[in-house]
Amino acid sequence: MSTLHRFASARAIANAVLRGETSAEEITRAALDRVAEQDGAIGAFTDITAERALEEAKAVDRARAAGAALGPLAGVPYAVKNLYGVTGLATRAGSKINAADPPAHADALLVSRMKAAGAVLLGALNMGEYAYDFTGENAHYGPSRNPLDPTRMTGGSSGGSAAAVAAGFVPVSLGSDTNGSIRVPAAFCGLYGLKPTYGRLPRTGTFPFCDSLDHLGPFARSVEDLALTYDALQGHDASDPVCARRPVQKTSPEIAKGGDGLRIAVAGGYFRNDAEPGALAALDWAAKTVGAVDEIDIPQVAEARAAAFLITNAEGSALHIERLRKRPADFDPDTRDRFIAGALIPASWYVSAQRFRRIFESTMAELFERYDIILAPSAPCRAPKLGQKTIVLGGREVPLRANMGIYTQPISFVGLPVAAVPVRESDELPYGIQVIAKPWHEHHCLRIAAVLEKASAARG
Repeated sequence: MSTLHRFASARAIANAVLRGETSAEEITRAALDRVAEQDGAIGAFTDITAERALEEAKAVDRARAAGAALGPLAGVPYAVKNLYGVTGLATRAGSKINAADPPAHADALLVSRMKAAGAVLLGALNMGEYAYDFTGENAHYGPSRNPLDPTRMTGGSSGGSAAAVAAGFVPVSLGSDTNGSIRVPAAFCGLYGLKPTYGRLPRTGTFPFCDSLDHLGPFARSVEDLALTYDALQGHDASDPVCARRPVQKTSPEIAKGGDGLRIAVAGGYFRNDAEPGALAALDWAAKTVGAVDEIDIPQVAEARAAAFLITNAEGSALHIERLRKRPADFDPDTRDRFIAGALIPASWYVSAQRFRRIFESTMAELFERYDIILAPSAPCRAPKLGQKTIVLGGREVPLRANMGIYTQPISFVGLPVAAVPVRESDELPYGIQVIAKPWHEHHCLRIAAVLEKASAARG
């Protein structure tokens, strides 16, 4: 019998399966049992693929018995945000409307790549309706609850993806990030997340939200597992027209290099204006830990956030016009109202926002001529209470949902790679840090994330 505990890492599971210390089937059955017994209190999953999971696990065990080479994630359980296509499941995308669609006839490409790496799919995960959410509270399937404190939010829209990892159901999961939907849940749930460069991972077979801003990426409880999963996902696919023709660049061998030779700055100004004191203390600790002494103001960052909001609203609403006309009552009212507002945005505003995107891209490129890494908060606060509608930021009471992405939206606006890193004091709920790099330098993000992980472990 395996002695692996529920929070065993993906690396430890794969190594144990490879050495024959346990079987993929045993690992999978234990994971499925945990989900069946405990997810009712968390709300991470919307669909369980138990039969498929056991078939995939047995295939891994047969391959090992036959002496075949096993993938780097052999026997590792995982799950995916329910906007990923999964053969035999309707691709809900967090909605009531899509739940009635025919089942997917093929897996999303990244699901296929996880299977090729030996990972075992347990099911599909709860998310904000059509990914337009920062709270993790789904009007149709209930909230995903934060395993660190089930009275609090996971963040969204990849709330179920974060909850499943933080609860110990799976060591890794897949989510998506348009304006912060990996980074905010990672911060609230005390996890590591990676939003790769826009175009780095193919979105083939997933349900879109905002095509010019959508990214896919993994969650994990360690930087090593994050890199291991990301490496298994890489590779060009021509079916996604924005997927870059770049060779696979393995990051796992890079993470032990630390911060040597990397020039690191801390984002100030806008990124300090509305954060809670604890969020700023976490940022300062991270800066000190990695030796960042320069604090920089990023020009026009508030305008970048506003432009990202306009593009998101306009593109998202355009995707759902027919659903809004035919089935308005089947939307979450909050989501429906945001899409209706997006449909009313003048075309000239959208064009101006896209033009400004090129300007802001140049601004960030100039900064990355001087620095390799920029540190910033992931969210202005810790995980709020479920049902909370407002929050006090900068001395003002503001709508909560609209302000959780104030620090993440300007970064995804220009598609920069970001590692989300949790920072936790004792038993307090965590804050989150963004480790931001120039395009195609995910390995730099993960190197600094690993330095912070090691320091955090030593901190206790």
